Amino acid sequence: MAKKYDRWQIYYYDEVTSTNDIIKNLCVKANDKIVVCAQKQTAGRGRMGRQWQSLAGNLFFSLALNVDLRSLGTFILMCGLTLCQTIHTLQPMVNVQIKWPNDVLLNNAKVSGMLLEKGPADYLIIGIGVNLVQHPISSDIIYPTTSLSNAGINVTIQQFLKLFLKQFTKNLALLETKTGCATLRNQWLGYVKGLGERLTVRQENQEMSGVFRGIDENGYLMLENDTGICQIRVGDVFYIKES
Repeated sequence: MAKKYDRWQIYYYDEVTSTNDIIKNLCVKANDKIVVCAQKQTAGRGRMGRQWQSLAGNLFFSLALNVDLRSLGTFILMCGLTLCQTIHTLQPMVNVQIKWPNDVLLNNAKVSGMLLEKGPADYLIIGIGVNLVQHPISSDIIYPTTSLSNAGINVTIQQFLKLFLKQFTKNLALLETKTGCATLRNQWLGYVKGLGERLTVRQENQEMSGVFRGIDENGYLMLENDTGICQIRVGDVFYIKES
């Protein structure tokens, strides 16, 4: 049985393979804004085929929206922005930032990540994991991790999800206004880590370094080096410490 919240249809499960898998099947049965939330994932996944460790007590959910997929870049930005805004609602004084393209950092460690996939018809699937009470520790993890509880933020799965959906709905409404896209982009740039600084982007077959100059209209990272501005669609960002 689905629950309704702020025009979202929310499905709760005890255990699933991944919330993205489940929500794809629901898209063909509903014309609403859909959310799937699970207590446990047995096959959670992240970007570039990586495994997402679904530790007990953390939040795992997926959104499904019927959108113009040409606006994919904007929705990627909006998801990361909404996560930062939600965390700041819970604790305004913490250091929360976006690590391009769609990770969220809390005190310079990863607290949340997401995976966007194409769903049926024009549905966009957004899978999100948030470390509420614990974080993975593994040699395979490419960036330090943390949890909200490590920063003294105590919140339940239901509380965080409702705060996120409330803020996401506000951002959706803003997106529909004439200046909404530019406003959301500027807010995102205010949260992103490393803007105007040197960083390295690792891709499957190459590594590039340069100055982070922002993002283009598609959400691609703009990296300035000796050859000019490079637009990067996918990669892992590493920040360069100045000596």
